Formats: sequence, structure tokens, C-alpha cells
Amino acid sequence: MGCQIAMNTTNTPGRSRAELHELGSRHLWMHFTQMGNYATEEMRVISRGEGCYLFDTEGKRYLDGLSGLFVVQAGHGRTELAEAAREQSEKLAYFPIWGYAHEPAIELAAQLASLSPGDLNRVFFTASGSEAVETAWKIARQYFAAIGEPGRYKVISRDVAYHGTTMGALSITGLPSLRQPFEPLVPGARHVPNTNAYRPWIEGLSPERFAEESALAIERAILSEGPTSVAAVFLEPLQNAGGCFVPPPGYFTLVREICDKYGVLLVSDEVICAYGRLGHMFGSARYGYVPDIITSAKGLTSGYSPLGAVLVSDRMMEPFLKPGAAFAHGITFGGHPVSCAVALANLAILENEDLCGNVLAHEGQFQNMLKSLLDIPIVGDVRGDGYFWAIELVRDQQTKAEFSSAETEHLIRGFLSPRLFEEGLICRTDDRGEPVIQLSPPLIAGPAEFEYIERVLRSVLTAAAEQLL
Repeated sequence: MGCQIAMNTTNTPGRSRAELHELGSRHLWMHFTQMGNYATEEMRVISRGEGCYLFDTEGKRYLDGLSGLFVVQAGHGRTELAEAAREQSEKLAYFPIWGYAHEPAIELAAQLASLSPGDLNRVFFTASGSEAVETAWKIARQYFAAIGEPGRYKVISRDVAYHGTTMGALSITGLPSLRQPFEPLVPGARHVPNTNAYRPWIEGLSPERFAEESALAIERAILSEGPTSVAAVFLEPLQNAGGCFVPPPGYFTLVREICDKYGVLLVSDEVICAYGRLGHMFGSARYGYVPDIITSAKGLTSGYSPLGAVLVSDRMMEPFLKPGAAFAHGITFGGHPVSCAVALANLAILENEDLCGNVLAHEGQFQNMLKSLLDIPIVGDVRGDGYFWAIELVRDQQTKAEFSSAETEHLIRGFLSPRLFEEGLICRTDDRGEPVIQLSPPLIAGPAEFEYIERVLRSVLTAAAEQLL
């Protein structure tokens, strides 16, 4: 028999909310989601986007305060990005870059090389951020094997840091709750303290001394593992999980010196921080360091098509250019021609509309608006840079007392997440460290969006404080 598929010929966009819920709760397995909740809760269904706003199937409008998932830099509904995808699909919808090439991949690689810091002139494409991190670790391991140091396979990253969900990237991730269900993981990952200045792992230090001690923790880990066994240090410019941990002044300068001292590669994981999120094309530029590798994805296409990119220094490429050499790794959809075409159009928008400049021009106002919420008793700290901010919630502002596990569960999942959504604001409520709300609007956002965010947050957080205190 042939391939027979029973097609539903009804106009599926016209399904009722109840029908969509029934189908979704029966068949769709959503990511990082407690699926059992949908036995009693209605599934939220978003149908379209426009600028900084999203609309559900009933036409209700929400401000996308998280850019989807730190992704939609240029905003929703950009017809020029859709048109770039359509034109490329008609010309060449798919071809792998395994031994052959196509124009969009070549053009995008050259464009990224022109934008990257230092000598990061070689680009390996993936389909996601997790794959980019996985690829970076594999590049590091094969690179050292190729130059006669096969014992270098270990990596160092920070506590609470999130680097992805594939098995290698998950090993680098510093969140025990995500790692434990899948152990044993890839061996060789070591975690060191992060740069959370609100709850520092060493109390009473100046920002400069805190930077020094946090960097020295990496050096001590290298020495403990054995310098000739460590391949790379993986760090986000501004750490996401735990709530936007900003590096203290001088931290990355010291880390760069330590990596150079022991011949260890510095990988800047910029899956979130690249492509304007911090007001620069790459987050490493914000904090003044040049890594050996940059991992990226998300904002590269503004989410209009999946794509990741690993930017690698010329020095690291040299062993792979020798006769007979090849990197023993590939991804079917890495460097997909449609995704590359969309990325080129997206980078043109970032440049032509100066979206990095928009972030830098308005980040102070965004910060001031968020810090105005410190008059609410449960708001303990506001931190971040660019268009990437977190609000940490506490039981007591003066003592930084934490909520109990039961209180956190109620606060995050029982109250804040549904109430914020009901009030028309999509953001992230997270408890992978202490409970936080994260805000990361599209890079086109400005004062009108900040006022919207402030109004909703003030109302919802005030109500939460009245419940809990």
C-alpha cells in the first residue's frame, strides 16, 4: 500500500478554544511542562504576533516580555523575514552543507565573521543552541587531540548556569534538578561558583575582590582537575539561570588571563546574549573580552527559522585544514538554506534599524522602571543589562530571607505565572535558583512597552505580597 494519511480538511485555524485544548492535551507534549495540569487547566494557545505583542485564539492581546524565549529580537510579524524565507524556499528549500555548500550559508558565515570579535572567522552551523554548545565541546576535544594533547577533554562551567539539554550540553549545565534525571552524563564537567552578587558565595568583598575570587575559583578548578586535562571554560556573558547574574568588573579580563595561562579555551555561550540582547552584536563585547569560541542561536533569526552558529578562531581551525583532516561531526539541518536566508535578512534589520542602539538608548529607562518596583515588599533585587533583566523575590527585603519550597511553588506556579498571563504580560517566572521574574522584550521595545510592563508587574506583585506577607 502507498503512504495513506487521513487529512483533516476543516479549516484548523477556525477550531474553537475547546477543540484546540482537547487536541493539544491529548497529543502535544510540550517542553519543560507539567502535562498533567491540563487535565484540569485550559491549554493556552497563541495564534499570531505583531511587533512586541501576541494574540491568542480569542483575540486577547499580550505583551511579549520575553521575546518568545529570548529570541524575537526584531519583533513579531516582520514580513521581510517571511519574504526572505519564501524566496529562498522557492529557489532552494534544502541542501546539506556536507561536502557541498550553498550561497546562503556562505554569505551568512562571511557576515558573521565580519561582525565577530578578534579572529573568530570560521562558522559551524547548527539548528539550535544546545547543539551549538554540544558542537563547541566536540570541537575543543578534537582540536586538542589533533595538536597532540588528547588528554584535554574536561570542561568547567558555573553553578546554576544553563547551557542546553543535549547530553553534552546538559553535562555542562550547572542545574542539578535538570541533570539528575539523565545521569550518568558525559564525564568531565566541573562546576564552580557563579557571580551572583546579591547572594555572593563569599560575603563582604568589594565588587573588584569578588571578581577576583570568582575568577580564581576557575583557576583552582583547573589546577584541581589537572591543567593538561582541561579543554575549555564555558561561560555566558550574563548568566541566565538564577536570574541574570551580571559579571563583576574585571571578571572576564581575569578569566581570559587564567585560560591563556593554562592553555584552556574560553567559550562564550551567547545563545541568549548575542545579536543585540545586551546592546552589542555579541555579549562578549559588552564586557570587553575576546573568547576562542562563541556559541549562538535564538536571536540570529529572530526565531523565524531555527538556526545556531558556532564561531571559532582561525587558530583553532588550523588543524582541521591539514590534508585528510575533518571534523567528525555534522547536523542534517545545520546551515539550512532557508534559515540562513532568514538570518541574513534579520541581521540587515538589526543594522538598518540600529536595534543595538535602541537597546543602549533605552536600557537605563528600562532599568529605572524595574527598580521602581523595589518599593514592593517582596521585590529583593533587580539586576541585568541591556534588554535582559531579572527581579528576585524574597520574604524579607532587609534580611534577604527566602521563601519556603511550598511558598515558592505557590508563588511561581500557583499565582504569578497564571496571573501575569491573565493580565496580558508574558514573561518568565523561574525558580531554578531563587524565585525570579525575567524580562527580555523584543529589541524594538521602548517607553510604551516599559509602561505596560510596569503597570502589570506592580499590580500583580503587590497582590502577591498581600497574599504572602
